[in-house]
Amino acid sequence: MSETPSTMLPLGTVATDFSLPEPATGAVQHLSQLKGDKGTMIMFICNHCPYVKHIFPQLVNIIKKYSIQSIAINANDVANYPDDAPEKMAELAASFDHCFTYLYDESQAIAKAYQAACTPDFYLFNADLECVYRGRFDASTPRNNQPVTGHELMAAMDQLLAGEMIPATQQYPSIGCNIKWKAELA
Repeated sequence: MSETPSTMLPLGTVATDFSLPEPATGAVQHLSQLKGDKGTMIMFICNHCPYVKHIFPQLVNIIKKYSIQSIAINANDVANYPDDAPEKMAELAASFDHCFTYLYDESQAIAKAYQAACTPDFYLFNADLECVYRGRFDASTPRNNQPVTGHELMAAMDQLLAGEMIPATQQYPSIGCNIKWKAELA
């Protein structure tokens, strides 16, 4: 488990549109159709990452609480990490009652476009799909004994929903496992 920080996509960056398959339904989903009226959260996660597993129950609770469209993307190389394969993604989606869309970026092009570096990696966009927050869920990691609260991401969501600016000084890189790049993209 190597700790990798997120690269912190510049604030104001417009979300890259995408068309990605959703293993749970077999449908191809498009950001232009999924985006929320109040905002959209895009997160890069995977099934096997201990950092994702560490926050996952609280993440699901928070997503269910907020009226912000939430989209997860798995971009890992499934040839070398079979626990992240599409059929395993569909199983995980069923376990959290499909409270967010879980998409597969087989080419890894979308992860590259978002400058995603680790799992989990969070991006919050306003109604115009401009990045207003990028970074971590909270300061908790599997090894530091800090409680998993999600308070940093929740504060950003609260500020977005209230129409307030989210100060860059309140945004810290996420820490997690590096995205498992295919050999030709590493």
